[in-house]
Formats: sequence, structure tokens, C-alpha cells
Amino acid sequence: MQNFKITSTLNPAQWSSFVYDHPNGNVFQTPEMYEVYKNTKNYEPIFLAVINDKNEILGTLLAVIQKEYSGFLGNFTARSIIFGGPLIKNNDADILDFILQEYNKIIRKKAIYSQFRNMWEWRDLKEIFIKNGFEYEEHLDIIVDLKKNEEELWKEVNTKRRNEIRRAKKEGTTFLVKSTLNDLHECYSILKSVYKKAKLPIPNINFFENILKNTGNNTGLKLFCACNENKIIGCMLALVYKNAIYDFYAGAYPEYYNKYPNDLIPWEVFLWGKEHGFELFDFGGAGKPDKPYGVRDYKLKFGGALVNYGRFEKVHKPLLMEMGKTGLKVWQKLK
Repeated sequence: MQNFKITSTLNPAQWSSFVYDHPNGNVFQTPEMYEVYKNTKNYEPIFLAVINDKNEILGTLLAVIQKEYSGFLGNFTARSIIFGGPLIKNNDADILDFILQEYNKIIRKKAIYSQFRNMWEWRDLKEIFIKNGFEYEEHLDIIVDLKKNEEELWKEVNTKRRNEIRRAKKEGTTFLVKSTLNDLHECYSILKSVYKKAKLPIPNINFFENILKNTGNNTGLKLFCACNENKIIGCMLALVYKNAIYDFYAGAYPEYYNKYPNDLIPWEVFLWGKEHGFELFDFGGAGKPDKPYGVRDYKLKFGGALVNYGRFEKVHKPLLMEMGKTGLKVWQKLK
């Protein structure tokens, strides 16, 4: 007889401690991120926890349903994304199985599909996901070890990239860590133009504003900026938590590419991370191993290790999934 149950509410302090103490605990599974999702337009958080009869946490899962539109049209773009979750105490297979079963019951009516974006290797527990109807697909990431000294990190940077970092400085481009709401709005203007050109969706500005409100000294959102002549010309919006920095959204104005903002920022973030006690820089998605991907090529020129943590995906509404793919193509043409 099982001595655990599911709940959708937890004491925030208890939840926060569980995430922080978990070996795979990350910013995307925190109660602070739940609040961010809850207060962001067209976002809906889904939270589940498994507790025992002593009210001890055995596992947590935080998902976010993202929609491109409000109202009826939103149903055609509703997808549930789980970044870096679930977190299971001692990797207990029974707890993982239980939380996935409960998640499936809730999400099948709310989202077209679910996607677990893994931040570690699930190894033998992959079978539990497959048992619950999720398909595994390979997906790459790039991790930079900030425990290495500066000289080692510099040697790993591609020769051409090192020259471009030097060129950035000669062109008068400087690196600054910004923190105000006005700075965020400047950065968002850059990102919005970059993502519009790439025909990719980007969260509403209030998503980033909500994260900034929940930011402390070494946790939350960091605005890493490249500036030239007192103007922000490129930026990386990164999330920091525990010992890790996560590259979240980044971009630069094309007319300033000759000032090399995209070359300077990652390197300076490595140095900032080392100075502030961080041990890991997560470059974010690097595409599928069997498909060429320019973003991956760009990131690898800064060194780091290519890892394949993969993703788990499940389609809950196949017809809407096909309609959604068509809708995305139409949306991209309209952009």
C-alpha cells in the first residue's frame, strides 16, 4: 500500500528548500518561477508534488502552459513545457511513475502536447517516461565548466572567436551588468527585433518584468549587456541559481555586428560567473544531433562540452497538433 499522495499546494519555503537541496535543483522548478508564470500573460503554471504521510516532499513537477494568443485561438497553440523537471527524491522510480500519471490526467485536457526539456541524463528512468506515453528524442546542450581557470577557458575558445573578442574591445564595446526596468526594456527591444526577424515567438515583456521583480543578488534574472557609445547594442538575459548560469534569451542589433557584441558577451559572462562563485554555464539548446544548426556552431566556438540529455514529448491532441503546425506556418508568414 502506497504511503504517498499528490498535492498541488505546498508551503513555499518547504518547496524552495526541496528544490535547492536536490542534486538537480534548478531555477525553473522554484516557487518563484511559479509566481512568474502565474502573472504572465498567456501563461498558466501547473504544479504537482508528491508527499508522504509525514508531509515530506518526495517529488515536484512545475510545468507551464504557453499560448501565443488569448481566448479561443489560444487553444490551438497551447503547449506544456517542463524545464528541468520533475525533481524526484533519490530518483525513486515509483514516485516518478506516480507524478507522471497524475500529470497526464490533468494536462490532456489543457495542452496539445507536453515537452520535458531535460537538464540531466535520466538513464534507466527513461523507461518510466516511455511507459507513461512519452517519446524520447535526442537533443543537445552545451555546458561550460566554470571551475576551470581563466587560461584553460580561453584556450578552449576558437581562435577566430578570440580575435573577435579582442576586436570588440578595440571597437570600444564594453560589458556591463544592468539591473533596472529601463535597462530590461532596452534589452527587450533588441530581442523582440531579433526574434521577429527569425520568425520565432518571444514571451511578453511582463514575463521578464516578473522575473526581475523576484531577483536577488545571486538568483533570478541578470541583464548582461554589450554597450557602445553609451548604447546597449547586444544582450544576454540569463537566469542564475545556486551554482549555475543559464543562457535564456540573447541577441544584438545587426547594424552593430561590426562591434562584436555577440562575441564579447559570452566570454565576459564566463568571467563574471567565475568571479561570483558560479561553477557552470548552461548555453541552452543546441538542436538535434543529426541536423545542422548554426546556433550550435556559434556556441561551440566558445568551448564547453556537448551533452545529449534529450527531451520527452507526448501529443495529447493529435488533430489540434496538426492544425497547430499549420497555424504556426501561417503565423510565421504574417510576421
